[in-house]
Amino acid sequence: MTKLSYLHEPGVLQNLATRYELNEIYTYTGNILIAINPFQRLPHLYDTHMMEQYKGAALGELSPHVFAIADVAYRAMINEGKSNSILVSGESGAGKTETTKMLMRYLAHLGGRSGVEGRTVEQQVLESNPVLEAFGNAKTVRNNNSSRFGKFVEIQFDKSGRISGAAVRTYLLERSRVCQISDPERNYHCFYLLCAAPPEERDKFKLGNPESYHYLNQSKCYKLDGVNDTEEYLATRRAMDIVGISEEEQDAIFKVVAAVLHLGNIEFAKGKEIDSSVIKDEKSRFHLNTAAELLKCDPKSLEDALIKRVMVTPEEVITRTLDPEAALGSRDALAKTLYSRLFDWIVEKINISIGQDPNSKAIIGVLDIYGFESFKHNRQALPLKLFCRHVFKMEQEDYEKEEINWSYIEFVDNQDVLDLIEKKPGGVIALLDEACSSFILLFVGSMFPKSTHETFAQKLYQTFAKHKRFIKPKLSRTNFTISHYAGEVTYLADLFLDKNKDYVVAEHLDLLTASKCSFVAGLFPALPEESSKSSKFSSIGSRFKLQLQSLMETLNSTEPHYIRCVKPNNVLKPAIFENINVIQQLRCGGVLEAIRISCAGYPTRRTFDEFLLRFGVLAPEVLDGNSDEKVACQMILDKVGLKGYQLGKTKVFLRAGQMAELDSRRAEVLGNAARTIQRQIRTYISRKEFVLLRKAAIQLQSCWRAISACKLYEELRRETAALKIQKKFRCYTARISYLTLQDSAIKVQTGMRAMTGRNEFRFRKQTKAAIKIQAHFRCHREYSYYKSLQKAIIVTQCGWRRKIARKELRSLKMAARETGALKEAKDKLEKKVEELSWRLQFEKRLRTELEETKAQEVSKLQEALHSMQIQVEEVNVRVIKEREAARKAIEEAPPVIKETPVMVQDTAKIDALTAEVESLKASLLSEKHAAEEAKKAFADAETRNIDLTKKLEEADGKVDQLQDSVHRLEEKLSNAESENQVLRQQALTMSPKAVSSRPRTTIIPRTPEKGNILNGEIKPTPDMTLAVANPKELESEEKPQKSLNEKQQENQDLLIKCISQDLGFSGGKPVAACVIYKCLLHWRSFEVERTTVFDRIIQTIASAIEVPDNNDVLAYWVCNTSTLLMLLQHTLKASGAASLTPQRRRSSSASLFGRMSQGLRASPQSGGLSFLNGRMLGRLDDLRQVEAKYPALLFKQQLTAFLEKIYGLIRDNLKKEISPLLGLCIQAPRTSRTSLMKGRSQANAVAQQALIAHWQSIVKSLDNYLKIMKANYVPAFLVQKVFTQIFSFINVQLFNSLLLRRECCSFSNGEYVKAGLAELEQWCSYATEEYVGSAWDELKHIRQAVGFLVIHQKPKKTLNEITDELCPVLSIQQLYRISTMYWDDKYGTHSVSSDVISNMRKMMTEDSNNGLSSSFLLDDDSSIPFSVDEISKSMQTVDVADVEPPPLIRENSGFVFLHQRSDS
Repeated sequence: MTKLSYLHEPGVLQNLATRYELNEIYTYTGNILIAINPFQRLPHLYDTHMMEQYKGAALGELSPHVFAIADVAYRAMINEGKSNSILVSGESGAGKTETTKMLMRYLAHLGGRSGVEGRTVEQQVLESNPVLEAFGNAKTVRNNNSSRFGKFVEIQFDKSGRISGAAVRTYLLERSRVCQISDPERNYHCFYLLCAAPPEERDKFKLGNPESYHYLNQSKCYKLDGVNDTEEYLATRRAMDIVGISEEEQDAIFKVVAAVLHLGNIEFAKGKEIDSSVIKDEKSRFHLNTAAELLKCDPKSLEDALIKRVMVTPEEVITRTLDPEAALGSRDALAKTLYSRLFDWIVEKINISIGQDPNSKAIIGVLDIYGFESFKHNRQALPLKLFCRHVFKMEQEDYEKEEINWSYIEFVDNQDVLDLIEKKPGGVIALLDEACSSFILLFVGSMFPKSTHETFAQKLYQTFAKHKRFIKPKLSRTNFTISHYAGEVTYLADLFLDKNKDYVVAEHLDLLTASKCSFVAGLFPALPEESSKSSKFSSIGSRFKLQLQSLMETLNSTEPHYIRCVKPNNVLKPAIFENINVIQQLRCGGVLEAIRISCAGYPTRRTFDEFLLRFGVLAPEVLDGNSDEKVACQMILDKVGLKGYQLGKTKVFLRAGQMAELDSRRAEVLGNAARTIQRQIRTYISRKEFVLLRKAAIQLQSCWRAISACKLYEELRRETAALKIQKKFRCYTARISYLTLQDSAIKVQTGMRAMTGRNEFRFRKQTKAAIKIQAHFRCHREYSYYKSLQKAIIVTQCGWRRKIARKELRSLKMAARETGALKEAKDKLEKKVEELSWRLQFEKRLRTELEETKAQEVSKLQEALHSMQIQVEEVNVRVIKEREAARKAIEEAPPVIKETPVMVQDTAKIDALTAEVESLKASLLSEKHAAEEAKKAFADAETRNIDLTKKLEEADGKVDQLQDSVHRLEEKLSNAESENQVLRQQALTMSPKAVSSRPRTTIIPRTPEKGNILNGEIKPTPDMTLAVANPKELESEEKPQKSLNEKQQENQDLLIKCISQDLGFSGGKPVAACVIYKCLLHWRSFEVERTTVFDRIIQTIASAIEVPDNNDVLAYWVCNTSTLLMLLQHTLKASGAASLTPQRRRSSSASLFGRMSQGLRASPQSGGLSFLNGRMLGRLDDLRQVEAKYPALLFKQQLTAFLEKIYGLIRDNLKKEISPLLGLCIQAPRTSRTSLMKGRSQANAVAQQALIAHWQSIVKSLDNYLKIMKANYVPAFLVQKVFTQIFSFINVQLFNSLLLRRECCSFSNGEYVKAGLAELEQWCSYATEEYVGSAWDELKHIRQAVGFLVIHQKPKKTLNEITDELCPVLSIQQLYRISTMYWDDKYGTHSVSSDVISNMRKMMTEDSNNGLSSSFLLDDDSSIPFSVDEISKSMQTVDVADVEPPPLIRENSGFVFLHQRSDS
């Protein structure tokens, strides 16, 4: 508010009222925060996101907030190492306690430390509030839950800035409220809660209704609206459990509270002796006994302590009885002492529960001093001296920094008022202590006369009669007035002595110390004799003074920060702002005094560039020159004629009212400019009307000329029509003769074409017969080749089985030599070998017979083929002869059409022919009409047919789509079921017995120990014969060879070494992915139950991306992993018996031949079958799907996870690179002074370059990443996803910053952001939709918000136009935020109308009532936006056969299959 142009009370009130209407409850006065209680919840102002925004922000950078004050205190403590304090003050009900809670929440967020049982220190402090409020809060006239004590929360920090402990210090408990209350106030809450406890609890304490107790029935208010005392009692019990107060201690606490209530009902009557008293009646006796029972002390001792006093003299000990009035005072003194000691014990227990750090390096204290009530009389207020000095110190630092003259500025010093109240020995508090001490001597047995309220007032009149701050009223004997800084305050001294007496009676201490209850005795620890004597005679005023001095010493040792809480109305309802009430609080709180201190100097301050930007129009010639900023400001101020201002080093300091004068001059200059523009506009309008009039005359002339031309045209048209009629008649006669000639020619052509068609039919029939003969011959040839191939495979299988059987026989023989127990097994095996040999011979004989039969059939087929070929040749000769005969007949045929002369013999024949012609013409016309009608009907039918055809095609298309989708779903379901079955069976282990019990016909699975063996079964058929191998070949097989397992391990090592290098790309395809896929497919690694190659590939990829900042490497592996994942998606299919269809069984058998050809090529004795290799390898390329085992499926999942991780790294790297630039792009940089001093055009060009520099940096980063991903052939689908999420991130960051910083919601800043968005749009068009996709649409929030900022005539826009047309995407909370924070720094226009603002506020209230979220900020989505199926569908199929192998494995014999694939 110190920056307002008009700094006076109406201006301050108007500013606060306007901000309060917009729910802007916080306002700065310099570094002092004013908080107005909204009396409603505003959750969006205090969420975690808002805390993050204010974290580390400078004071004044963001909107005023309580988090900003807490952040300043925390940063000052961290940077300077000095303790800080935050003073929260204000009237009762102004919101001090809630403000204190928010401060502690934010400090816990900055330096949070998990406390006991997972609770933070802030939570532990807040959990103690219900207990403190129950025993320290009470209902006052204007607040139902007013704190009647001061609370100083001391949050302790270690050297690293983390919270290490906390402590709660209490000050100034209102002890007199225990015994004295006025209507309609209430006593402390705990008394009423205990009276509303469950019946068994009340019976234990012998309590009844609150109306029956003297300390409670002094007021007629027993219950609070909307508060259930029974539930509050149980909640207080739970809160005491949380802070660590045990059940026994809780019972003892409430016994003390009940004892205080019973003490208040003890009444006294006059005794038999003079100035003596006794218990009044049995009711009082009952309460006495009950109090003694609860305190566990002797009733007689309690009675003596209340009505008797012991005086110790040097000669003797005298016991004296008190009169009834003094006994009542003694009773009240005991009750107040007991309750205050109980409250102190509870506070100490809470501090023990929270935990303190004695080694803490610094603290931040939050002071919540109890609220005062502002009445006509006896208004309480805290001293303002420290506050005024702090404000003046800030002004002084600013003036010294700018090096201006400030020595004559004065501020109000409240020291003389402080001396009047607290100075010794003649202050008001000292005189009150003296009067109270003489009053108390009566209770301890003194014979001195007793002071009264009249004597106390008269003593004040005599002592301060000449003091300028002390005023004696004319019509009162006990009142007095003190002139404070905020005005005169009248005090009533009638009850000063009663409310301020505070003494400790020795008899009371002896009684309670001797209590059998350890808790009660512990409330009164033994004190030194000196302290006990000094504390015996004291008043509440003196105690108040001592505690206040202690508090001020603590605050003076810290750096203070101030928060002034203001209560806008006394009815405690929202949206009500009472000016008188608020201005009174501002005066009493010293806020207006702080503003006056600022105004006494130079309240209005502007930096040089701000001043030139706003008031440069007053002296345009200054901006066109080359002057310095300070000199330019001096020239402008001199031209205007202002006096009394000062120029600092960076700012212009103006006196109060000078800013308004400058604004009026600026408005005058802008008005003159507006009139010049209006004059030009009027000239333009007049000329426009003249041009329109001239254009109308020209059009009239053109119309008249057009009419004349139309008449001429009609004459010419008639002549042309006559010529056309003549031409059509001549054309008709010529066409009749032509049609006659044409009909004759068509008949001749028809005959010729019929003859040619018959000849062509005979030729095609003969050709078809020849083709059938050729087809049968080729079928026989291919079938013979197939049989020879089948025979070779069977021979190979038999040889391999024989080899395996011999190995087993040798192992069994060796086992038989070692032990004789296996002899029987050996005999059985020998019998089986004999049986197998017999079966081999038998099948060989069958094979020989079958071959002889087939040879005979082949010879017969060859003879039939030879005869068919002879017949074909004869047919061909006959066809050639027929063609030649037909050609000769056509050439020799005479012409059909001959000219015959027609002779006309007589006129009768001519007339007959003419009549016949006329009849033919009539019939021709009728045929034409019929033909036209038929054409129309045909056209209609054709149209309907086309429509039906289109509908049929659409239906067929939909049916095809549905069938495709059903087929895909069935495949996905089958794959999912198979994968689940594989995963369930993976945990099961095969028993050795099951393995040994397999039939001998089972082909052993391929394992590293047994080499390339086929996985499957071949059942013997009757037409299969087994060949017995040569013994020499068996001996050669037994020679030692290199283990297949070692060879496969070497191949895997070479593959891993190869892919760990950058293999690059071949024709846009990643070489590493293609090589990995071809090797795994060739090795059949997808179908084995156990292998390590998958883990090694995954480890290689993981080691390659260990450096997350190398975007080239990341893009390279994104391309490889996505390509490999696409190939696996198309190839792998989970294995399982349920999904094995006949088609898949056929594919399995087809793969069997390929694997056998591999075995034949690798085997030394298979040289005779080498001609099969090329044909079998060609079949491997056709294998599209493989039944995958568990390791292959796990490898696919790991590869998917790595692709998502690498994608996230690239996206996050780009976010990190552009995040610092986004912070600079949300607010337009200030125009440099250099650009202002140059010419207009040059300044605009330089400024434009400076404005878009940050945006161009973002575009450069985006372009760099796009080039990297293009160079590494990253799929366009993934590139689109990266930029879509990046643009969404830009949208969230810019939009949230716009809503949180008011200086960003300006017209010029909107133009700046709009220009930057145009740069991004231009880049999107340059990058093309293939790589960017719909990324531009992600900026819809910031685009619409910026569009709203830069539109003109906002007050004329309605709410529907804004929400439906301008900003349909933005929510009401976001529109409300932008509308209230908008300011036009360029043209001075206003935001939307007040009606629109009020309608928005109503809609927000309805949303909050309906439970909708009131947050106006956006969240960033960092999830992975794609799946494996989407990648597979979006990428084109990769032909791995065209990829050349890398040089490292090109010459290795273990990778020969790579060459064969590429050659084919």
